[in-house]
Amino acid sequence: MLPAGEPKFKRRKAERPDEIVAAAFEIFSEKGFAAARLDDIATRAGVSKGAIYLYFATKEDIFRAVVEMGVAPNLSLIQAYIAANPDSFPDLLRGVVGVISQIATTTPLGGVVKMVIGESGNFPELARAWHDQLVRPALGAMTMAIAAGQARGELRAGDPRQYALSLISPMLVSVIWRETFEPIGADPFDIPAVASQHVELWLRGMATTPETRS
Repeated sequence: MLPAGEPKFKRRKAERPDEIVAAAFEIFSEKGFAAARLDDIATRAGVSKGAIYLYFATKEDIFRAVVEMGVAPNLSLIQAYIAANPDSFPDLLRGVVGVISQIATTTPLGGVVKMVIGESGNFPELARAWHDQLVRPALGAMTMAIAAGQARGELRAGDPRQYALSLISPMLVSVIWRETFEPIGADPFDIPAVASQHVELWLRGMATTPETRS
C-alpha cells in the first residue's frame, strides 16, 4: 500500500513540459499573448506556477515551445507528405490542402495565428519565431513543389514563391475570419470547402493542360 497522504498517481516529470505546452497553446489561442497569465497556464496544465519555471524562464520561452512542440510537428507532417508523394502536382496539392484544412479545423492554430498577427507590434519576437520556424519553411516547401511542377511542364511559368502565397492566402483569410468575425455573429465559412474550391480554381488558371487540371 502507498504511505498515507501519498497520491495514487504521479505524473512523470518528463511529461510535464508537454502538458504545459499543450495548455499554453490553448490559453494563447483563447486570450492572446499579453493577457495570458502563467497562473492560467499552470491551472490548465494541472501543475503549480512554480513548476512552470522549472522548464521555462519566461512566457516568451513558453511561446517558442508552443511553436516548436505544438505547431511545428504539423508542418513536419505536411513536409513529409510532400516528400512521400511524388504524384502529379494537382494530386499532391489536393492532398496537402486536405491535411492543412484538417489541422486548421481541429487544433487551436487559428487563435494563435490571430494572436501573432495582432500582437506582433508589441511582441516582435513572437512574429519572428512564427516566421522562422513555420511560415518560411511552409512557404518554402510549397514553393519547391510548385517549381518542380513547373519543371515537369505541369504549371505555367512565373515566380513560384508568389504562386505559393496565392495558394495559401484564402485558407489564412478563412481562419482569420473564423477567429475574428464568427464570434460576433458573422456567417461562418467552411474552411475545407473554401480550400478545396480554391485549389480547383487555382489549377484551372495555372495548369498547362486539361489533364493537369483534372
